[in-house]
Amino acid sequence: MSNSYEGQGATIYEVAQRAGVSIATVSRALRNTGPVAAGTREKVLRAVEELGFTPSRLGVSLAQGRHAANGIVFPDLSGPYFAEVLLGYEEVASELGRSVLILSTRGRAAVQDLVRDLVGRVDGMVIFGRTVEDAVVDEIIRSRTPLVLLARDPVERADAVCSENTASAEALTTHLLGHGYSTFALAGDDDRGDVTQRWTGVRRVLSGHGIRPPEPLSCELTVEGGYAAGRTLLGGKPGGARRPEAVICADDQVALGVILAAEELGLDVPGDVAVTGWDDIMAARHARPALTTVRQPMRLLGARAARALDELIKGARTVPNSEILPTQLIVRSSCGPHPLEEK
Repeated sequence: MSNSYEGQGATIYEVAQRAGVSIATVSRALRNTGPVAAGTREKVLRAVEELGFTPSRLGVSLAQGRHAANGIVFPDLSGPYFAEVLLGYEEVASELGRSVLILSTRGRAAVQDLVRDLVGRVDGMVIFGRTVEDAVVDEIIRSRTPLVLLARDPVERADAVCSENTASAEALTTHLLGHGYSTFALAGDDDRGDVTQRWTGVRRVLSGHGIRPPEPLSCELTVEGGYAAGRTLLGGKPGGARRPEAVICADDQVALGVILAAEELGLDVPGDVAVTGWDDIMAARHARPALTTVRQPMRLLGARAARALDELIKGARTVPNSEILPTQLIVRSSCGPHPLEEK
């Protein structure tokens, strides 16, 4: 990573990397503001001399996290899911006295270079999903920049905060089977992260009941993406594939789009087709029919990521932690009356 800062003078991050310590330890060693072992202090001072590093007020404040920003990388900033996660993150960051630099990767060129540049301007980083390539994540880890992965499979030597996906997807699928549905469709990209874990749970239950799991129909995780997927899945061309009895969607926005498509095609939800989502955004509760979904703690995800990053920046812990937040199946009317619930 040090090559990313050539021509800008040595940074406190490069000193930390050269000495093999955290930036907080560099700050304590230079300012005598906390206990530092003699051998560690010697390594820091040697790195300072070798790199020609001159501590500045800004550099020290960065190391202490007093005035500098934290970085967060999102794939998109539109939609209620991202908004809730970001609100949770910013609320805690503000409480901790930190500002936030946000990088949205949607429609951006040279994303990985933008991420590398952001790393050089912040105390620590939160990366959402798979917006950043594995190789760049590894660079950030090796640079000893505090890093938290959000809604992404854990990576060795990095903190991770995510919601539980597989078990709740299994519960959702089992519930739909209880309705008597036997033909299914899946709508939403296979993202190698949260959504992939959901499809894993769905496939496991369907296979266990002798039903061949369908391949997910790729679509953007938006209402518009769900509408397009719904038109494809429910169009019912003559001689085409049989219309599914239930459409399991990667998130609520996709599900709301599928419901719009069904309505336009003259289909009743849930009379002709059941539809389910994921997240439990506000619109899911107020849709008609109200949406069966899986509730995940969106704002808490952001808040926990902010606190985890603060612990790493302050040096409160050095061992990576992986936290999985619970989710909950929420049954509403979009999947129809359940035989066991009928009186």
